[in-house]
Amino acid sequence: MSRYILSLDQGTTSSRAIILDHQGAIVAQAQREITQIYPQPGWVEHDPREILGTQRVAAREALARAGLAAAEIIAIGITNQRETTIVWDRHTGEPVCNAIVWQCRRTAPLCEELARQGAADLIRARTGLVIDPYFSATKVRWILEHVPDAERRAQAGDLLFGTVDSWLIWNFTGGRAHVTDPSNASRTMLYNIHQRRWDEELLRLLGIPPAMLPAVRPTSGVFEMTTADFLGTPVPVAGAVGDQQSALFGQCCFDAGSAKNTYGTGCFALMNTGDRPVASAHGLLTTVGWEINGETTYALEGSVFVAGAAVQWLRDELGLIESAAESESLARSVPDANGAYLVPAFVGLGAPHWDMNARGVLVGLTRGTTKAHVVRACLESIAYQSADMLAVMAEDRGAPLAELRVDGGASANDLLLQFQADILGVPVLRPVDVETTARGAAFLAGLAVNYWSGPDELAACNDTGRRFEPSMDAGQRARLLAGWHRAVDRARDWER
Repeated sequence: MSRYILSLDQGTTSSRAIILDHQGAIVAQAQREITQIYPQPGWVEHDPREILGTQRVAAREALARAGLAAAEIIAIGITNQRETTIVWDRHTGEPVCNAIVWQCRRTAPLCEELARQGAADLIRARTGLVIDPYFSATKVRWILEHVPDAERRAQAGDLLFGTVDSWLIWNFTGGRAHVTDPSNASRTMLYNIHQRRWDEELLRLLGIPPAMLPAVRPTSGVFEMTTADFLGTPVPVAGAVGDQQSALFGQCCFDAGSAKNTYGTGCFALMNTGDRPVASAHGLLTTVGWEINGETTYALEGSVFVAGAAVQWLRDELGLIESAAESESLARSVPDANGAYLVPAFVGLGAPHWDMNARGVLVGLTRGTTKAHVVRACLESIAYQSADMLAVMAEDRGAPLAELRVDGGASANDLLLQFQADILGVPVLRPVDVETTARGAAFLAGLAVNYWSGPDELAACNDTGRRFEPSMDAGQRARLLAGWHRAVDRARDWER
């Protein structure tokens, strides 16, 4: 009997299931969208039951499409939207409220209060994170304060907290396993990444009972068997990992200094820093990549707020293109941006600028500027922002970037990736299959059950589809970057 790995990719907008064979090829996949709930401006929620139900249905659909029985699945790997917070009753399994999604900003006042109390340095030192509503800790505190009787029930040990991986595993195993892994735990603002355990002082600071928290288990390892009714026969859940760390692993960034960039609505860049957490001098996040066989790998993480969203803006608000795919052909119709720069600081600027008062600007226009130049400037802005972020990552680590692995929807744009290689001055590698998030979870689960032997065998499953070599001379690169940084200066501190 052939054996396969089932990867469950529970994301912000959908639940997906992908079945991979021993060569890392996709055998079948299925996807179900999930509802986005916006109760108030700035609030974002999901229904935990819908998350669970859609992920279960997607898994069964993928099996059916592959014509496989559950007995042919050797292990399940789970990757998930991070920071999204679910609290449920340990006895009934019922959520006490909707999941509070990572994007939700409702806990901003609590974060401001923590900062006023002087907790920023403590939290940064223990967790590698900055105080922000993004992370899970203040979401849990909000639930305890605002859901009727939640505080009392939590103190009595009746409530459980988990990120999405914990919720799925608890349900798939019939409540036998309340667990998470270090990559997800490190996104809660409650996990001490140095001591690799929940931090008692931070739990006291937030008033969160330790009994609510899942056990932290290795990223790659058998957590528990699913119940028979999940797929038809029990299957081991053997890997759990946050989505961005999963993409890093799926891109085979196993060595310190290797990095990946995911081009989506924004950009998420992660760099493997090896067995030591590197504190950033530029506001990047220090996080756990994964834990395998007792060894923890750390990463630096940075975000570009607006990447693919800028192309959507060209299409939906300006009407310059009819589809995102059209951006490449239109940009190719001109040799360069003709001196134009777009800084898409629609919601401020992230690392290394960290200016929430910045706003978008389009500069360097002349009478000869056409819509093709504007579209090209938009694509180039994605590469410039990523280059700025990757430059400070390399500076924090103390070694130059050797190459960049890429994935995500916008990585299909060859012009963007060639310009990215040119402006970085290093090769950019795009895999044949850009489903790197699902692949990472599958790899981690497969390692746990000896489906794959180690990094060398995994690397053989991850063929590079195209390698973009830098072709720009150093002088031109310096001139373009100088112009970009002048444009960024125009965007800064606009909302005073």
